[in-house]
Amino acid sequence: MTSTGREVVGKARPGADPRIQAAIQGRREAAESLLMELLPRVRNLVRYLVHGDGEVEDISQEALIALLRGLSTYRGEGQFQSWVDRVVARTTFAWLKRARGNEARRGDDSAELMAVPSEDAPPDEYVHRRRMVMLLDRIPDEQRHAMVLHHVLGMSVPEVSDELGIPFETIRSRLRLGRTALRALATEDGSVPDGGTE
Repeated sequence: MTSTGREVVGKARPGADPRIQAAIQGRREAAESLLMELLPRVRNLVRYLVHGDGEVEDISQEALIALLRGLSTYRGEGQFQSWVDRVVARTTFAWLKRARGNEARRGDDSAELMAVPSEDAPPDEYVHRRRMVMLLDRIPDEQRHAMVLHHVLGMSVPEVSDELGIPFETIRSRLRLGRTALRALATEDGSVPDGGTE
């Protein structure tokens, strides 16, 4: 009989965070602690991927549920945060696809950014991230999604291509167009000093 990797569910994995193991085993306190720690990361990623703040909380909630339900599939082979980011991105894209099918696109949402800054991030870093999110709001979704997956999550161009189900060259084009648009917007707004967008 071949190994499917499923038999490790519920068993301790070498080097894994004990809270992850406890959450997989169904311990409620461990799951709550883990999700509360992940919440700022989840909100920030969702906010990078969607325009405006209107749906960030709802999508973040759905992403947390997806994380909890999918926790048993995390095999401990890569970084836990990378696995979390992919689950959140997929949940966000599924939400956006459903929203497009259910209602017309919303107009500009000028609500205040609800993302929670990292406790160890300096205030000026949070301000910079906030400006970048507002600039991302002004570029097309296709470019935005490619930019976030590549530059924020650190996925390679082939990984972004696989994740979005779009040809490699199209992703490269979207990244180039997105960088050019962000650079122009940042220069226009004076958000980024001469020399780049990042």
